[in-house]
Amino acid sequence: MKKKALVISGILSVTVLLSGCSGLRKLDNPYVYSERTALYETGSEEDKSSTFAQDLCVVPDDVVSQDSKVTAEAVAIFDVSNGTVLFAKNPFERMYPASITKTMTALVALKYGNLSDEITVTKNAVITEPGASLCGIKPGDKLTLEQLLYGLMLPSGNDAGEAIAEHIAGGTQSFSKMMNEEALRIGATGTHFMNPHGLNNEDHYTTAYDLYLIFHEALKYPEFRKIIGTDRYTTTYQDKAGSPVNVTWKDTNRYLTGERKMPEGLTALGGKTGTTQAAGSCLIMGSSDSSKHEYISVVLKASTHATLYDNMTNLLNKIAE
Repeated sequence: MKKKALVISGILSVTVLLSGCSGLRKLDNPYVYSERTALYETGSEEDKSSTFAQDLCVVPDDVVSQDSKVTAEAVAIFDVSNGTVLFAKNPFERMYPASITKTMTALVALKYGNLSDEITVTKNAVITEPGASLCGIKPGDKLTLEQLLYGLMLPSGNDAGEAIAEHIAGGTQSFSKMMNEEALRIGATGTHFMNPHGLNNEDHYTTAYDLYLIFHEALKYPEFRKIIGTDRYTTTYQDKAGSPVNVTWKDTNRYLTGERKMPEGLTALGGKTGTTQAAGSCLIMGSSDSSKHEYISVVLKASTHATLYDNMTNLLNKIAE
């Protein structure tokens, strides 16, 4: 395993961005490990305290990045407990995240909403784009924010994302602004969101490293851990006529549902899949070993669902190396 790398508090916090921390704006590439190291060593104590923290991983220059079994375009695995990066391939490459976007949607909803909030679905939640994943809610339906979060994260409901955005911020544009502000706050400076669900937009992008930052932040919420760790969720809500609607939503993460086997000694904590033609097949997930050490792994733009899980398994196998 790699020696513990320097760790930072979200690559660049909003405070640092606004204050113009000495030398910070001169970085040619804000993700380059050597430049960050130099900045840290030459910066003032105030700059160091505002830029660095002890709970995040930085990708070192010498991290292993070649493996013929890892064929997806961008992948990375982070040892959260030890603060190290076990493997990284194109971790800072700009990529389309597809429905992994919903991790940030859930994070913003949990931060600014209440699980017990009752939400009436409007026509704005109706999505007609071919191939879009839906949880099946309809205008006039009444659900709690908690129910919508399960509809968002398990069956990957784009309609749930729209309903959440409207409830929290009044609509997609305002909610996307909140998503982008949250991304900057946690240091995900290579990210820009245009919607709460991940349907393709050329201005909607992120990186494998930024997704790690976002997922790491979301894991701080027990409710998020509970939701992503649920393989099947059954609930009842009301339609516009007041009649009960009974639904069961199944998670799309095949490790969680048992359709794919986790490597020996590892347990899936849960995660989020994503698939569009532009993004390919994607997955971010958390896992833990027998010592309760936790890991976050990301696979972006695998060619098929099958190769997505092959890539993820090969990535998880590196924990035991």
